[in-house]
Amino acid sequence: MLKAPSRIDGLTKRASMAMGTLLVGASLLATVPGAHAQSSDERYSAIVLDANNGKVLYSKSSDERRYPASLTKMMTLYLLFDALESGRATLSTPMKVSAYASARPPSKLGLKPGTTISVEEGILALVTRSANDAAVVIGEYLGGTESQFAEMMTAKARKLGMSRTTFQNANGLPNPGQMTTARDMATLGVALREHFPQYYGYFSRRSFNFRGQVIGNHNRLLGRIQGVDGIKTGYINASGFNLVTSVLRGNKKLVAVVMGGRTARSRDDHMAELVNKYLPDVSTRSGDPVIAAYSPTARGPSVAAHVAEIPASVPLPTRRASSINERVAQAYGSNAAGAMNAITAPERQVIGREALRAALGRKEVDAMEIPTSNALAGAPRPRASIPNAGPSPVVATASLAPSSGWVVQIAATPVEATALEILSEAKQRGGSALSRAKPFTQSVGNGSQTLYRARFGGFDTKTAANAACEVLKARSYACYAIAAN
Repeated sequence: MLKAPSRIDGLTKRASMAMGTLLVGASLLATVPGAHAQSSDERYSAIVLDANNGKVLYSKSSDERRYPASLTKMMTLYLLFDALESGRATLSTPMKVSAYASARPPSKLGLKPGTTISVEEGILALVTRSANDAAVVIGEYLGGTESQFAEMMTAKARKLGMSRTTFQNANGLPNPGQMTTARDMATLGVALREHFPQYYGYFSRRSFNFRGQVIGNHNRLLGRIQGVDGIKTGYINASGFNLVTSVLRGNKKLVAVVMGGRTARSRDDHMAELVNKYLPDVSTRSGDPVIAAYSPTARGPSVAAHVAEIPASVPLPTRRASSINERVAQAYGSNAAGAMNAITAPERQVIGREALRAALGRKEVDAMEIPTSNALAGAPRPRASIPNAGPSPVVATASLAPSSGWVVQIAATPVEATALEILSEAKQRGGSALSRAKPFTQSVGNGSQTLYRARFGGFDTKTAANAACEVLKARSYACYAIAAN
């Protein structure tokens, strides 16, 4: 007579069968690229691109919006490389450290307010330590304020085809409005290599010596996989662990993005898995550029930092100027880039041509006519294989300066294309307040330095101009009204 199986025997048998099922499932899961990362975090997204032709080799949630964290610094560096290429800066150009930049939380260099770092030191600080303070120094140097620089970053993203990316700061510190996608970050990764091959090598630096301190690179894939030459890591609590990786092996070029990793180690392991799996499928011949061809901004003189606070090179008046004309003349007499910042906002409501004549020593100040075929309006779209591009942004069509009424000024930059980009973004964000406004730039200069003022005309009264200003100020634009005549 057979003994009836006990309850314990039955439970043991079912547990054994279940364990076998789990082991088989785990074995299958391990063969699927991205499976372990997907199962660990719902924030996971990834994409792998053949950077020779733009073909997507792998994609998972690559168009879902995510927080970029320090991947943001890729765009900060893109705009800094653009400034180098166009002659607006050199690797040795000093950039001033503001109190705001110095106070950014780690990771950071520990920069002190009032000191300077060179452009090259800024590049290496972002590539290796991912320094948040250095990123803001760069943003303030190029944009005047971090918020204005973020507008420039977003405008550049749109021109590259990054249709689902919005930047709010220069470093990637937490901000609910700062979002991107894996596909957009891949687009930026390819653009950095294609547009700035002369500076791209910085991404492969393992370390650099900053004033006696050796700073290592956070990117652990450098040296781990043959051909990996950058690009950037990133992490905040909301994003998980992010990584953009570029590989150049022989004639094969690959860019891959992993976002939402559970740990830095699992993110790196998964990236290695993706690279090893898909690199054999990468083509060995490159055709047309994958990203829209780069056209550098018209070359201009190197410029000093023009942060929102008064630059040290602009002397403060020793006495209170008796008129607005005097105050403008005092400011422009030393440094055109700091002129508008050297006049306090409550006192600069009316600045006319008489003031500019006094400031610049000219008999007349003529408005510049800006061609409509400028860099912003004429930039070609990227090939559709990479970005899932949305509608183009509203483009600021420059016009002649009005000879009557009131105008609104929102920025003054040393590069005309930058002023037009700022106007374009402001026109979108201003909504109905700027629906009838006419954007234009106006150049002013002193010696070898030239500024392009970003302005809107078309306001019949001071009240209308001030109302538009209030809307723009609510959207973080510096703004004031000026009589046109």
